Amino acid sequence: MKIIIGTKTYSSWSLRGWLAVAHTGLDFEEVKLALTTPEFKTSIPDLSPTKLVPVLHHEGRQIWDSLAIIDYCARLTPKKNWWPEDLGAYGAARSIAAEMHSGFMGLRTHAPMNFRGRWSNLTLSDAVAADVKRIDQIWQQCRNGYGAGGDFLFGGFGAADMMYAPIVSRFTTYDIDVSPISRAYMDAILNHPLMVRWQEDAATEDQVVPIDEVDPNATHLG
Repeated sequence: MKIIIGTKTYSSWSLRGWLAVAHTGLDFEEVKLALTTPEFKTSIPDLSPTKLVPVLHHEGRQIWDSLAIIDYCARLTPKKNWWPEDLGAYGAARSIAAEMHSGFMGLRTHAPMNFRGRWSNLTLSDAVAADVKRIDQIWQQCRNGYGAGGDFLFGGFGAADMMYAPIVSRFTTYDIDVSPISRAYMDAILNHPLMVRWQEDAATEDQVVPIDEVDPNATHLG
């Protein structure tokens, strides 16, 4: 297996796909392309049909889109924890993963993932605040309703957590206030060995992508 990803400091969708591949426990190769660089523009057309990251290469196949990579990896290692077995929990997990996949554009637009940066005391726009409120609600409902078996949304670390891991990073970067239940969940994600590994790798990067940086003196988000 080989997964092509972008700069770890910034590439939220790469993080989701990479978590899935790493979660399988199988050997894999990681190819990192620095975002927005000439190297990226030159290399990516031969690696990804969408010219986006991440993309997984496996036995002559290409699997693009993070959620597709998660599901593909789930079929490679079905004994690993991915989606809940209980039908109600499964429906909830699938729903929130789909909601993450297509929604929260206010947060995505105005609060890019940035493992290096730290901002605090920011006033949130209505769009960002609405996304934060909804995500906090999702995390509380999943932890209260389905999380008894562990520290994650549905107990053990699984596919839904992979989808929301970059949001945990964003909330940390911008010092977003959340409920105590959500804060405990964030701590569990940040301390997961795979997230620690990603964060350590990101810390070695020095590339700056201006579009994913917020003004150091910013007082508003959005």
